[in-house]
Amino acid sequence: MTSRIPRDSRLRLVRPRPLAAAPPAMNQRRPRRAAPRPPEGTPVRSELARMARSGLADAARVARWADSALGPGRGSATADGKATLSDATADQAAWELGLTVAQVRADWDTARLAGLVEVHGGSARPGWRLRAWNRDDSAVLRGWVALFDAWSLAHPEPAGQEPAAVAEVVSAMPQVLSFLQLSAGPVPVAQLLDLLEQRVTELRTERCEVPYGPRLEPGIPQTPAAAPAPETGPGTPLAPLLDWALRALASVGALTCGDGHATLTPLGNWAVWVKLEQICVAAQSPAGHIEQAAEDMLRGCAQLRPNAARAEYRAWLAARPVGSAVAELLGAARGDDALLRGLAFEALRVVGAPAEPDVRAVVDEPTLRPYALLWLAEHDGIDPEDAHEVLTRHEATWLWVDTAAAVADHGEAPLLVRHLESAVQPTVPALLDEVRAVGHPRTVQVLVALAAAHPDPALAKAVRRAAFQVHTGGS
Repeated sequence: MTSRIPRDSRLRLVRPRPLAAAPPAMNQRRPRRAAPRPPEGTPVRSELARMARSGLADAARVARWADSALGPGRGSATADGKATLSDATADQAAWELGLTVAQVRADWDTARLAGLVEVHGGSARPGWRLRAWNRDDSAVLRGWVALFDAWSLAHPEPAGQEPAAVAEVVSAMPQVLSFLQLSAGPVPVAQLLDLLEQRVTELRTERCEVPYGPRLEPGIPQTPAAAPAPETGPGTPLAPLLDWALRALASVGALTCGDGHATLTPLGNWAVWVKLEQICVAAQSPAGHIEQAAEDMLRGCAQLRPNAARAEYRAWLAARPVGSAVAELLGAARGDDALLRGLAFEALRVVGAPAEPDVRAVVDEPTLRPYALLWLAEHDGIDPEDAHEVLTRHEATWLWVDTAAAVADHGEAPLLVRHLESAVQPTVPALLDEVRAVGHPRTVQVLVALAAAHPDPALAKAVRRAAFQVHTGGS
């Protein structure tokens, strides 16, 4: 006679896999795009990394000094809420490293822009790139590209310039850099100035700039005094700002200037090519994700393999300011679709350090807390295979139910059954007890779907009973 008592089925303790890495039952295979090749003559990746290490050697030296001299319990490095070096710390570093105070501050700022030092509130700590500096070429190149992206912060603009004019030049410089990259050689600065003026004019036209001031009655001739020119009108000289931009880009190692010509360095040439390639990838995306809102983009990426999805995330992020992109992803994560919640945090992993303040700010939101804690653990350098250890039993169970809801909504029955193996509880009865107590809003639907999918009649009956008890509030 067959027993009707639910079996005490043992579950293997395995780390839950991201939903984007689920088997083909949930993700359809798409043709892979061939990896693009950089322009002929571009140094190999290891040589580019060597150049980047050389250019950032002073910044890395100061960052390592701060790591060893200003670690926990050794005093404070900063004097304000922006992790600016205090006078005492700068003096100490200058004395120990044989540098001037000005050199120490400049190298510290470079280290911050390159991600060798990360700012957290009013304090700073070594970035993960510093930890991987000697062994990971990708970390080095990402650090240099971060500095390249922040060229306008690395070198202050000339005094007395209108902020609007400075912003226009910063917005127009990608086109100037693209022209330098396509030229593959020295370009006269006068030619770059013509290009910059054309691009700034286009930017003003796109904004439909019109003069501000009182309007005259129809039929009354308008005098020049009645229509004052905008602050950054056509007469604003751009030559000083172009000179500043070229010197700033030279200071980060992206180009060289001399004899009235500008030339991209191998690193600068490679970085501009990478950014142009990102634009091409975005233009060739299967569903045009670059133009879509975060929620629609994530839904489209749900059908892609992990590498293809990450490429889509990068293209989508490249087309938006980081702050608004992170806010949009977190907004999508707060929705009712658990699949989008998981994918949103996968996209935030692509964002990296710039997303940390926003992710840390949502830790107290119950719906996002487990995802945020895992993200922060991995960001702090914990191995992804061990990151789940930062979760409490309650948080891990809540995440298990949330992931099961995503599988139930978007996956197939066998995948939901296999999801049992990722539970932290050693037995099915223990899992059901904790699932009932965790209070996830999708608990009933998840248990009903699991009961319908599981081939073991006794276990399915126990799961249905648990679903009924959650539904009725019984025990």
